[in-house]
Amino acid sequence: ALEPLSVSLAIGVAWAITGYLSHPNFYCSYVECCPSDGHRINATALRAQLDARLFGQHLAKDVVLKAVMGFANNPSPKKPLTLSLHGWAGTGKNFLSQILAEHVHPAGLRSKFVHLFLATLHFPYEDKVKLYKEQLQNWIRGNVSACPHSVFIFDEMDKMHPGVIDAIKPFLDYYEQVDRVSYRKAIFIFLSNAGGDLINKAALDFWTSGKRREEIQLKDLELMLSVGVFNNKNSGLWHSSLIDRNLIDYFVPFLPLEHKHVKMCVRAEMTARGYAVDEKIVQAVADEMTFFPKEQKIYSDKGCKTVQAKLDIHED
Repeated sequence: ALEPLSVSLAIGVAWAITGYLSHPNFYCSYVECCPSDGHRINATALRAQLDARLFGQHLAKDVVLKAVMGFANNPSPKKPLTLSLHGWAGTGKNFLSQILAEHVHPAGLRSKFVHLFLATLHFPYEDKVKLYKEQLQNWIRGNVSACPHSVFIFDEMDKMHPGVIDAIKPFLDYYEQVDRVSYRKAIFIFLSNAGGDLINKAALDFWTSGKRREEIQLKDLELMLSVGVFNNKNSGLWHSSLIDRNLIDYFVPFLPLEHKHVKMCVRAEMTARGYAVDEKIVQAVADEMTFFPKEQKIYSDKGCKTVQAKLDIHED
């Protein structure tokens, strides 16, 4: 027969081990957990990442950093943070959204709490808009119920059929709860090429008037951008209640990239591949890019989008 003391000791050890294994810190070191309400985004690390990986976008970096940190440090936000990123392809919209997602959930786009929707993949057919709206509401409701700090990224908004995105309007509004679920700590990000022409024209006007691009401020572009996409049938936000009800917190413009920014992208890509930076190759890749306007050739018409492919042909 076992001694009572031995039995008690064994039970105590078992309870201790069980308690240790079930402790959130131990469990979450092996399985991804939703961040607690006390979780804070590291502003210094986020700024460093944006400075090191996103080029030529002083305005977008400043606006998003302030918006995200203000939201993250608010213990009781009144609504979810909603950002709409606009600009031509290759200017860094996807890049910034990925960096932001990584600082909310370290696994980034691989996180089960970060959800990427592609208009041409998830909402391809115009005659199924009603179904898409129902599905979208169910997806968001289920995921926010599982993790209040969920991040939702909607790419290709300019290819989204009109009306689809209005399905999420109740979740972005100033409601404490919708069907007993609070959405106030979630983040919604829209990515769109719509408005890119307006942004490019404004940037060119600044250049023509002799002003530095760093002098461009959000107030110079945001109203024009919101009105432009609201009246653009190919924006995904055409006559959207999200704009009409002022539920998008910031319209963030991404400026067209200049020759020097393309070179920065090439250097960063070479470093990421473990290469020593060779300025001759940097120049060669930049020279293969095409620029606009036709006469001045100031801005890359593809941003940095084709840098990786062009660098491939310069590998030894």
